[in-house]
Amino acid sequence: MRHSFILTLMLAASFTLDAQVVGKQFPDMETETLEDKKVTFPMGLKGKYSIVGLAYSKKSEDELNSWLGPVYATFLQESDGGFFSFTYDINVCFVAMFTGVNAAAAGTAKRRAVRNVPPELFPHFFFYKGDLQPYKEALEFDRSDIPYLFVLNSDGKIVYTTSGTYSQEKLDAMEELIE
Repeated sequence: MRHSFILTLMLAASFTLDAQVVGKQFPDMETETLEDKKVTFPMGLKGKYSIVGLAYSKKSEDELNSWLGPVYATFLQESDGGFFSFTYDINVCFVAMFTGVNAAAAGTAKRRAVRNVPPELFPHFFFYKGDLQPYKEALEFDRSDIPYLFVLNSDGKIVYTTSGTYSQEKLDAMEELIE
């Protein structure tokens, strides 16, 4: 009971702080997977809840990586003694954004990721190359040194947002919404 009350307070604080973004449609974003497949958000994600993490600098990418293990273990990891059974049927998307002069580095970063990312995580890594300003305005982020995470409902609307390094409290708030 106490845990639920604390979580409710956290969610209320999140909605208050990000009231301008929560309830908005996630903006269209053309991305590419590690396997060169084009996926446009949110259209390519509709029908399921989605967690979308965005990073647009090396430092924010490092912090976004702090979310990989916990998100995988909570939402995607196989269960039932190795049988192919997921805990949740959701989309999980970690997006490295390459903009401005850094757009030229997208190909190199993608090749490095193909060598270093475990194959079972390939479907969850995306690359965006293009203009940053429309996303900064629509999603109200301005710090390049932290990642931004969004939970989208099955229609692509933002129902929760957070930023920065992983914390169990932030992950619990996401899980509460997705359940």
